[in-house]
Amino acid sequence: MAEQDNEEFSFDQAQSGASESFPMQCSALRKNGFVLIKDRPCKIVEMSTSKTGKHGHAKVNLVGIDIFTGKKYEDICPSTHNMMVPNVARKEYSLMDITDDGFVSLLDPEKNDTRDDIKLPSGDIGNDIKTKFDADESIIVTVLKSMGEEAIIQFKVENDSKK
Repeated sequence: MAEQDNEEFSFDQAQSGASESFPMQCSALRKNGFVLIKDRPCKIVEMSTSKTGKHGHAKVNLVGIDIFTGKKYEDICPSTHNMMVPNVARKEYSLMDITDDGFVSLLDPEKNDTRDDIKLPSGDIGNDIKTKFDADESIIVTVLKSMGEEAIIQFKVENDSKK
């Protein structure tokens, strides 16, 4: 046993974002944070903890809104157990074009790279983006990426228009 105490161990480390989610203890989760409920990335909108019962575990009641669909999910978890937390990345792009089939052409200002694989969101936000784009306004969109999904969640009109 004494020989093993002197051994050095090396652990390979992955880059952040290598995994789509990571475990976190229920009691460490916070309101406005993210959590996976029924394998969907959700933003925690409501959270309450019940007292320990006769079986000894305090329970955490979570209510979350799916960050892509807006659907409401609820879950109950013992506070000492782990829940999966999604890695959520937020990135801003310049809107270059909107195609007839509803896809947007986006420019990544950091890499000077374009991408055409994201659909214009449906509903009010999509209509607002299209209206402002048709009025020749310069628009910056925010894309949220999590669990292999990407969607435009908000936009803003850029002040210094490049005309």
